[in-house]
Amino acid sequence: MLRTTSEPITSTGTWTWSASCTSAPSTRRCCRSPKAGGCPRHWSWTSTPPPSAIWPAPECISGGLLNQGQIGKDRLVELAEELAASSVQAVVLIGGGEPLLHRSIGTVIDTLFDAGLQIGLTTNGTMINRYLDQIADKVAWTRVSMDAANETTYPKFRPAKRGRVVFPTIIDNMRQLAARKSGRLGYSYLLMQRYAPDGTVLDTNFHEVIEAARLAKDIGCDYFEVKTLVDDDHYTLSQKAEDIALVEGQLAEIRTFTDDDFHLLVSNTWEKVRAGIDPVELKEYHTCPVTELRTTITTSGVYVCPYHRGNPAGRIGDINTTSFEQLWKNADTTIIDPARDCQFSCSRYPTVLQIQRMRPDDGVTLVDDFDPFF
Repeated sequence: MLRTTSEPITSTGTWTWSASCTSAPSTRRCCRSPKAGGCPRHWSWTSTPPPSAIWPAPECISGGLLNQGQIGKDRLVELAEELAASSVQAVVLIGGGEPLLHRSIGTVIDTLFDAGLQIGLTTNGTMINRYLDQIADKVAWTRVSMDAANETTYPKFRPAKRGRVVFPTIIDNMRQLAARKSGRLGYSYLLMQRYAPDGTVLDTNFHEVIEAARLAKDIGCDYFEVKTLVDDDHYTLSQKAEDIALVEGQLAEIRTFTDDDFHLLVSNTWEKVRAGIDPVELKEYHTCPVTELRTTITTSGVYVCPYHRGNPAGRIGDINTTSFEQLWKNADTTIIDPARDCQFSCSRYPTVLQIQRMRPDDGVTLVDDFDPFF
């Protein structure tokens, strides 16, 4: 039941919305100028419940942003209504934290969907059954953060409060969703290792990538995603040659059982680690067009993109005190200089280069059928 009070919700802290405007960024139709008053392509809304509500993932890159204030329940619903009334096209609900723990999440999904916005969801999977109908019918894609293939490894990297065993519950939830989904379902696997002071590996999930991929296909997932751990500043971490070989051997075997219904996605960060590429990725441009497309809303502020969430230099406003329309009208997305501020490995770097290569007269044809989660 929704209460119509304006008290802050104690089961939430930081969310990430991603919102989108009316057309593909490569055509420049979706990139607004302050005078034009257009909207960003998509927003990220990052949600963070307090420690009592979830179990912490020690390697979570958003860990430092948890529990930094709250957004009132009424304000979250209002924000969904504001996005629904704008030219935004897509919203991603993501963490740190668990979006499905928020008491307004059902209303938010309904509001966005009814307005024709596409919705993406990143979840730990424990609450899927609670919102199964809405997720199956109204969410364009759901990515479940797993990072393990079995209930032995899972609690090492995603420990539950009071030692609860949740892995079987999550798998069952994913099977239920797979049987009913209208959108895509993904199994996310973050490669992680923990070391003792002497360099000895204490915990690892490098060895069971293929086991997790087989499980993902058996569940009915549309894709299996492999990513690598980065440091708090988003720089890739080098790995031993034997560990790289272990993962690469498994990826090669996974490719033998991919098909039109099951895909393997490997992050560009792992490709750089595998190839031994320098973690420092220098940019030769000073403004980033993707900041028009990946704006991030959290309880601590609104930021130009997810990489700069929590960074005061990348903060463009506060959704608690400003309407979406006013915030975006006054937003200066050029406050981040990629040449100075983005020397880490950015997953959108290839996109930026592609946009920069395009010209108004290069024969680009505008189409209405495109992926708003660009």
